[in-house]
Amino acid sequence: MTTGGVRPPVITAESVRLGVLLASVGGFLDVYTYMTRDGVFANAQTANVILAGIDVANGHWRAALGYLPPLVAFVCGVFVAELIARPAIERIVRRPVRAVLVIEILVVGAVGFVPLAVPNAFVTIPISFVAALQVTTFRVLVDQAFSTTMTTGNLRSLSQAVFQRVTNGDKEAGRRAVNFGSVIAGFLGGAILGAVMVDLFDIRAAWIAVVLLVIALTLFVIDEWRGVPRVRHPQG
Repeated sequence: MTTGGVRPPVITAESVRLGVLLASVGGFLDVYTYMTRDGVFANAQTANVILAGIDVANGHWRAALGYLPPLVAFVCGVFVAELIARPAIERIVRRPVRAVLVIEILVVGAVGFVPLAVPNAFVTIPISFVAALQVTTFRVLVDQAFSTTMTTGNLRSLSQAVFQRVTNGDKEAGRRAVNFGSVIAGFLGGAILGAVMVDLFDIRAAWIAVVLLVIALTLFVIDEWRGVPRVRHPQG
């Protein structure tokens, strides 16, 4: 809600530019694990459930079990993200949102060193974990719920906003449409970049995602210098 016609500043964690960057990382990492780790999606757990169901239906039990570790890791990542956000932990970890990005940087950076000969679980499990950290920590885009690791919900929100803008002339809906369109474009761009980088650098392509995450972390430092609020502006 605005006061006196002036929109309150958007905190860095909910800004469009950060959302686009993290969506790019989401698309990148999904392509990375799919191309380098036998078709496993580390971010999109829906796809893993479907693929596991297909294997179960065909009696390929061992192959189906291969999709279980990323699912478990994702759940653990959600638990950790919720734990970090608790007030008691926030008193210890002064900047929990930045801490999540640092964890992502360290984990994804380490993944770039894991040879193809090593079992896929050594890559898919940690990436699923940090994907859960990311999607649980960064879930608001300005003033709307969104996701940085999947596009279905974002596409729905984009479609609703476009409908409201066209049918009702709602300018705020038009702004939301642009925001969600930007995030979806970021996810697609990250997927394309991931495919190109894997072709060029194979497993070391993961370090390109690290660069994107470092840029995302840098946004927090820049905004702190600019005096952007660290917490959501109170409504009223």
